[in-house]
Amino acid sequence: MMRWARRLRGAVGTGLTWAAGWAVAGIGIGASTLLPWHPFGSFLKVMDAPLPAMAIPGFFAGLFFAGVVGVAARRIHFKDLSTAQFVAWGAVGGALLVLFPFLLVAIGLASTEGSAHSTGFVISAIAPVFVALSSASAAATLFIARRAEDRETGELGTEETQALGSGPADFEAPATGRAERVPRARR
Repeated sequence: MMRWARRLRGAVGTGLTWAAGWAVAGIGIGASTLLPWHPFGSFLKVMDAPLPAMAIPGFFAGLFFAGVVGVAARRIHFKDLSTAQFVAWGAVGGALLVLFPFLLVAIGLASTEGSAHSTGFVISAIAPVFVALSSASAAATLFIARRAEDRETGELGTEETQALGSGPADFEAPATGRAERVPRARR
């Protein structure tokens, strides 16, 4: 039972992290209306909520992505996964997000009554944005997960090690290979 609780906690954490990122992306989409051309014109016709509300679909996209990764990458370490795989799984999570409302309509839990747009227009307007945001969020998630896994195992790459060694000389690396803080002499 603890395994499921841990997976659920991870999925909710992914959803919340993606929600924050998507809220910022929503503000960026809103700012794009200041441009002379409107790259998100059809999307803004469908998404009539305040743009920081993109956090809501971002949360569900994160949940769907966590489910896809839970099935597709079971028992695989983050360092063994390619960025392309993660981006593809993010796109699948975005596609599931696009199809989710239509599934709710199909099983009778939602209705399209009162919608000013056809189903095809809604899909064509939101799918590119949701799939692109999901793919970008997946790539960012993999980057963060790899950094956390490296810190956990103590396997920092050469770039990180060089960057750590280029700071002030208040750290020394003893024979054990672990950095220890050495107090600076007072001047």
